[in-house]
Amino acid sequence: MALTFNVEKFSNIRTPFYFYDTNILRETLAVINAETKKYDNYFVHYAVKANANLKVLKVINEAGLGIDCVSGGEIEQVLAAGFPADKIVFAGVGKSDWEIELGLDKGIFCFNVESIPELEVINEIAGKKGKVATVCFRINPNVGAHTHANITTGLAENKFGIAMEDMEKFILLAKTLKNIQFKGLHFHIGSQILEMDDFVALSNRINELQDKLDESGLSIEIINVGGGLGIDYDDPMGNPIPNFADYFATYNKYLKLRPGQSVHFELGRSVVGQCGALITKVNYVKEGSVKKFAIVDAGMTDLIRPALYDAHHKTINLSSSEAEETYDVVGPICESSDVFDKGIKLAKTKRGDLIAMLSAGAYGEIMASGYNCRKLPVGYTSDELY
Repeated sequence: MALTFNVEKFSNIRTPFYFYDTNILRETLAVINAETKKYDNYFVHYAVKANANLKVLKVINEAGLGIDCVSGGEIEQVLAAGFPADKIVFAGVGKSDWEIELGLDKGIFCFNVESIPELEVINEIAGKKGKVATVCFRINPNVGAHTHANITTGLAENKFGIAMEDMEKFILLAKTLKNIQFKGLHFHIGSQILEMDDFVALSNRINELQDKLDESGLSIEIINVGGGLGIDYDDPMGNPIPNFADYFATYNKYLKLRPGQSVHFELGRSVVGQCGALITKVNYVKEGSVKKFAIVDAGMTDLIRPALYDAHHKTINLSSSEAEETYDVVGPICESSDVFDKGIKLAKTKRGDLIAMLSAGAYGEIMASGYNCRKLPVGYTSDELY
């Protein structure tokens, strides 16, 4: 199964816009559910920061996944999409009081806590409301991941999580707070990880930490390993479904669980990345002194990943089947960094051609901005277009 485009339908829609193939999304979700059912007590929470399009969220909710939020706004969005509150995990290093109050009022499953001040604030707010907040502690495992520096989160130098040496102190403190129910440990080492050895390393570190807890007579119910599984940006049409089989099997093999423990995952990019594409139109083809530029009507305001991470998105011309030529694909924003790709091969391109930038279902529409007073791109699904 590969992403399919209906150019005739697209021609009637104002560009740029995001397109989501729900067949790809539903197949991805089916594979996730099939793989997790092989193991006991494996639960997947979709990381909504990857894509919060309401139509996409409703498809994910139909598949029965839980949800991972990092803001109060995300909590409100997923509730609007129909997710039950008791499947929501609320993470983030800087939760505001109103966000904590929202989580408590709605009865979310768990807060992932990242500092003692945060724990104390949650306990205080819960006490005022006469509630008990369920928490896990995000531990910084000091495990590196083979990915871009800006999306590595598990090193000691990163802002996220609690130092490993403080783990037991945090747990003992939590047990003294009457409005806190401590449940387990949370980890996340980064994003767009393709090497299973990184997840092996995390499993080994979690095993070490659990051994220390055993020595101290402390037991936990939940191990949350975060997410991080990457997608194939080079060949999205050939590999539309990430390698979930190896991903879950790696944890099953290397993570040493105690009786009754459950494992929670927070997958984002791997769920939605390959179902989405940014559709843009060629405004001009400009002949430079040494280069040929395809100037499109999408810019870094619509898809910031190339400018922010030097990210590569496979780009195809949906309107042409002529012989390929070499182009720099650039946008209209008044910034030199407004470049999608350089020196890439496209079918001969002319003004008015529709261009698709693939693997844009994650961190595409959700990161769009109104810089240059541009309108935000609209997201459409194949369910409503075809």
